[in-house]
Amino acid sequence: MDYLRQIQCSLDYMEEHLTEPLTIQELAGQIGFSPYHFYRIFGTYVRIPVMEYLRRRRLAHAACELASQRRILDIALDYGFQTHAGFTKAFVKVYGLPPERYRIHASAHLPERVELTRFLQYQFQGGIIMEPKILERPNSTIAGYALETTTENGQNLKDIPKFWQDYLTQNMGKHLHAQPNVVSHAEYGLCMNMNMETNRLTYYIGLEVAGIAGLDPQLQTATIPAATYAVFTTPPAERSQLVDHIQSTWRYIYNEWFRSSGYEFAPGCADFELYDERCMSDTDAVVDIYIPIVKREV
Repeated sequence: MDYLRQIQCSLDYMEEHLTEPLTIQELAGQIGFSPYHFYRIFGTYVRIPVMEYLRRRRLAHAACELASQRRILDIALDYGFQTHAGFTKAFVKVYGLPPERYRIHASAHLPERVELTRFLQYQFQGGIIMEPKILERPNSTIAGYALETTTENGQNLKDIPKFWQDYLTQNMGKHLHAQPNVVSHAEYGLCMNMNMETNRLTYYIGLEVAGIAGLDPQLQTATIPAATYAVFTTPPAERSQLVDHIQSTWRYIYNEWFRSSGYEFAPGCADFELYDERCMSDTDAVVDIYIPIVKREV
């Protein structure tokens, strides 16, 4: 029995009936499974419960429809939400903004269908549907250590891990975290000053500070421009697997999400990874990846 093919059939069926009432019993019967067996097999392949998957797909399509001028309540009703409040609660949980505010950033591009064989290559353990939160950030100042590197021949992929290794093994963070005016002790891994002519860039390991007064003059500072960000949280992982999950999430962003999102990188801005206390967990470590975005011109 080809479970992968059958679960893919179930995903396709859901996609074609998103605006119709669906039950586990109906979905299971559609591919010849008992409801309990279907629930367990679906969760094994997709990594999230079946009705949670269906809810997220409905929200993804509803998010695209927010780009239109239709009433939010009408959109909510189409996708099975009985009240504006219920839709808003579910929407904020996934996207980080209420639909009224998300509408400002909404793209009219419908999400592509999920293909299991393609998504499983990213080895996500927290669910193959990764919906970023959309938020706006004002200017912020980062103080820390800087590395000049290049993307030629993948040199940055060697230099940046070594930079982090040196930072950790030489306990450079102790001095950094002791600086005045630190806003948060969450550490940034920040790419800036990308030069498309020379392929050079600057990579910072730093902390957000309220001002530069009193900082060690040997530290470098940078300003992260105000921007709208898509924020991806990596799937929970054991700490030893966190780097693999970060890399898988970046591949997903580049290879899958941008393709169907209706967004592109915002020029002149900075993308970064944010390492807060959640990345220190032994079993459920996660990192947030911030991508500055603008709507893609049609």
